[in-house]
Amino acid sequence: MIRVLLVLIWIVFYCILSIILLPIGYIISKINRGASQVYAATLVKFVFKVILFLSGTKTEVVGLENIPKDEAVLFVGNHRSYFDVVIGYTLVPLKTGFVAKKEMNRILIIRQWMRLLRCPFLDRDNIKEGLKTILRGIDYIKDGTSIVIFPEGTRNSDDGLMEFHTGSFKLAEKSGCKIIPMVQNNTDQIFEAHFPFIKRTHTRIEFLEPIDMTNMSRDEKKEIPSKVYNIILENYNKHQEEFTKTKKEI
Repeated sequence: MIRVLLVLIWIVFYCILSIILLPIGYIISKINRGASQVYAATLVKFVFKVILFLSGTKTEVVGLENIPKDEAVLFVGNHRSYFDVVIGYTLVPLKTGFVAKKEMNRILIIRQWMRLLRCPFLDRDNIKEGLKTILRGIDYIKDGTSIVIFPEGTRNSDDGLMEFHTGSFKLAEKSGCKIIPMVQNNTDQIFEAHFPFIKRTHTRIEFLEPIDMTNMSRDEKKEIPSKVYNIILENYNKHQEEFTKTKKEI
């Protein structure tokens, strides 16, 4: 319970501090949009790193060399925990937003930070609004902002992966950016597996080799969702076996 309390206290403290920090970001955005995004991302990364420290989360990181340093990309990941975003965002480039469900847009402070980060809000129950979100994400990528998306659409509490929403991949196809499969293991053991407690946990994240759709045929592009799904599932299953084996030994 102590870890939950520490994390909650830190989040509340930062929300209060945001009364000062958010107006600064807003002013910077009026002068330089890119600078305000870097400002917000730097602070959010710091907040997330403190949350990981307080929660006792240690993450094995593999494949950072696969992330291009001079171009925006689409990070496609599996989703099992709220901590997937917390862990992943501490490692991606500063100019990165992530696709969030529309409900996050209702929380004032979170909404303002996410807007500075250029995070598209997705309404999965409204096809028209969902299309607008995809188009907005494409514009962000073309403007130099990488995007993180979880094509399962929600957190998965079962083994393996849920079916991918294929529309997620339009972000890469229409913007011309590369896809970076992002695989996380054991993140649900931080919080979801024993709600409402947070426990010290070892997790793993791997950024796999980029996939470039630029010179693919139409038929090859149609196969991308299933190809990425299989790549992520294979990697996830491989390393999840290691975590399961370690857990049994303990």
